Amino acid sequence: METIVIVGGGAGGLELATRLGDSVGRSARARIVLVDRSPTHFWKPLLHTVASGKLDPQVHQVEYSAQAAEHGFQFIHGEVQRVDRDTRTIEIGAYHADDGAQVLPQRSLHYDRLVFACGAITNFFGIPGAAEHSLTLDSVRDAELFRRRFLASCMQASNRGMDGARASVNIVIVGGGATGVELAAELCHTVRTLAQYKVHSLDPARDVRIRIIERGDRLLPQLNPRLSKRAARYLRALGIEVCTSTTVARVEADAVHDTAGVRHASDITLWAAGVEAPDLCLSLRLPVNRLKQIAVSPSLQTVGDPKVFALGDCSSYVCPVNGTALPPRAQVAHQQAVFLAEVLARQQDGILPGFQYRDYGSLVSLGPFAAVGVLIGGLKGREMLVGGWAARMLYSLMYQSHVMALHGFIRMAAQTLAHWIRAKLTPPVKLH
Repeated sequence: METIVIVGGGAGGLELATRLGDSVGRSARARIVLVDRSPTHFWKPLLHTVASGKLDPQVHQVEYSAQAAEHGFQFIHGEVQRVDRDTRTIEIGAYHADDGAQVLPQRSLHYDRLVFACGAITNFFGIPGAAEHSLTLDSVRDAELFRRRFLASCMQASNRGMDGARASVNIVIVGGGATGVELAAELCHTVRTLAQYKVHSLDPARDVRIRIIERGDRLLPQLNPRLSKRAARYLRALGIEVCTSTTVARVEADAVHDTAGVRHASDITLWAAGVEAPDLCLSLRLPVNRLKQIAVSPSLQTVGDPKVFALGDCSSYVCPVNGTALPPRAQVAHQQAVFLAEVLARQQDGILPGFQYRDYGSLVSLGPFAAVGVLIGGLKGREMLVGGWAARMLYSLMYQSHVMALHGFIRMAAQTLAHWIRAKLTPPVKLH
């Protein structure tokens, strides 16, 4: 029986394992194995809502073991440390409990075909102090750390204000892409909600300062310039300071300094200025780009080893038509997972078909009440700009589409209803 190993259970990896498990895993035509260092999956585009306290990750996460049992694949909990392409084996590190006790020893796993879907991590671009003094949004743990730090900063500043001292919280977000913009907008809603519930006594408009620093000349460079300007106006109306054409020189524990010599005071610095593939991709000893992303052919096979595939943020797929690399987006990972699920289920070697990406557009949330984006459709790929409630509704449907790909329509609808009821019975953000 052929063994197909998938490294990484992100949006692309988990969907690929689910589809292959349903098609060839259940019928025992192939052994499908998913390996991830975390026991649960959370849709990464929603990490900013965890950081702001809007979503409880335990309610929206997917247990890998449960998904594996329901869809005919095997899940192995552990972190891949090394890949030996000569013997077609991967080494999985020992798994330890929270108290440090070893639960599982180091293991080796043989594969016939290997799929790398390990996602991406934050790229600090070598900026002094950025890695040491900045928080990131690479995982649920990172998002929860930011939320706790933000809540603690608000409570501490509120306590200082009671003693007559100046009470303020300064949040600096480096990077004006989707992650930075979405987090800033959600934080405005969070700080106002916390004030309503008397968690702190700060004035949200005066005492909490949120600043976005973007190196480019506008926010959201992936969107139409009109939408970028609209988003910037909306954020400024919320009280968020937008600093474009500003390059960070160094990061300190309490401030971010730009190349113009301006010091931006910061109680919490969130780095969202770019991503790169994890160092694990280098262990393959295959061609990578400057962001450590694995170079792949049109069939998503790695350049140099047809038995190894890569998809999603850790891969570098250059469109053969226009010669541009696909961006690190969940939409790309989803389409590549669907493509590979069909290709690998055939269990055929030789020349494989080429992947064809279709861009359906992009949407960015601006908090609980607004969003902006562009939809691309039709034979000529015409763009349609959307905003307001329509964009907000379409944005929420993206997550529902991901859930439906994993669980089917009925379960997706049931979960959506359950989450809606829960939202009506609980505070709009986590209060502790």
